[in-house]
Amino acid sequence: MIRQPHPTRSRVGILLGTRPEAVKLAPVITAMAATGPLEPVIVSTGQHRDLLAPVLADFGLRPDDDLDLMRPGQQLSDLAGRALQAVGAAIEAHRLDAVVVQGDTTTALAGALAGFYRQVPVVHVEAGLRTGDLRSPYPEEANRRLIGRIADLHCAPTRTAAEALLAEGLDPQTVHDVGNTVVDALHATLARSTGYAGRDADLLASVHADARPLLVVTAHRRESWGAGLAGIAEGVARAVADHPDLQVVLPLHPNPVVQQTIAAVLPASDRVHLVGALDYPDFVRLLRRADVVLTDSGGVQEEACTLGRPTLVARDTTERPEGEVAGGLLLVGTDPVRIRREIGRLLTDPDAQAALTCRTSPFGDGRAAERIVALVADLLGHVPAAPTRAHASA
Repeated sequence: MIRQPHPTRSRVGILLGTRPEAVKLAPVITAMAATGPLEPVIVSTGQHRDLLAPVLADFGLRPDDDLDLMRPGQQLSDLAGRALQAVGAAIEAHRLDAVVVQGDTTTALAGALAGFYRQVPVVHVEAGLRTGDLRSPYPEEANRRLIGRIADLHCAPTRTAAEALLAEGLDPQTVHDVGNTVVDALHATLARSTGYAGRDADLLASVHADARPLLVVTAHRRESWGAGLAGIAEGVARAVADHPDLQVVLPLHPNPVVQQTIAAVLPASDRVHLVGALDYPDFVRLLRRADVVLTDSGGVQEEACTLGRPTLVARDTTERPEGEVAGGLLLVGTDPVRIRREIGRLLTDPDAQAALTCRTSPFGDGRAAERIVALVADLLGHVPAAPTRAHASA
């Protein structure tokens, strides 16, 4: 059921709790705030509080409601239960006319369920990503499939994602290829970036200016905890030993499990820099400088491909096949032998490095947010929707 909108403006809850959600929803919030009929209400679950606040600040945003759900050592089921109850209460307290969730986090799933239970329209940004393996990545694949059965509006980031949703039998009128808002965020960040400014600014500036090759690594996925993370770290350590001129920057995820596993295998040194979580502008600038990227993050796959950086994906599956098709992503898993070999190949073979570069920009044109806002306005009975990316480019 779609609620009748307010006489003048509809209040749209933008639910977020993690760094990727903040990055990818910031352009939507900014675009929505600039429109007449829609009023964004930012609701934060605080799922990753320490990582979330700096990103919102980078985009000049702050939550209208902080649910403060983060607890040390919490289980996914605990967070999901508290989030479902708290988001439901926020929907009522703010008299929200719709709820926007992004991606495949526990925050997103709880928000979609809360909206569904209160018969408030649910908008899913970055809908339709699939690996086909319910446990890879875990729990994200299950989360996004469940949201796909609940959402009223599916904003797919690519044609492939839209086609995946249609293949699952969803109403074509609810599925739209709009592009990925990460490209919007990248464009906005690069336009205002003037240099490193975070707590590791001096170190990053020094690494950036150094002519030696740079490997940027991110690793944190839950399904890799234990042997997987250790394998990633070991592969990098072996590559460092093989190449005396190689520099590595690895922003450590704040989770103690991740930090302890990586630091035990890949200790910091004069060429291995284990830094704290970076502010988003600093990370984007560092990523653009990288000669090789090794990541198990979905968002970094999109960002690195868009920036044209050769990227090794430390996973067995990816829900971003567009990056593989475009030529910029190579799955290497968590096997240290293969990671070592592929890093070495990219560092020593210019042709291999050139070949592993996205030849097209499969994730959008930087206008995804405006399309999403137009579709939400149309959903709530305000204005006709803007054309989807596929139609707009025809």
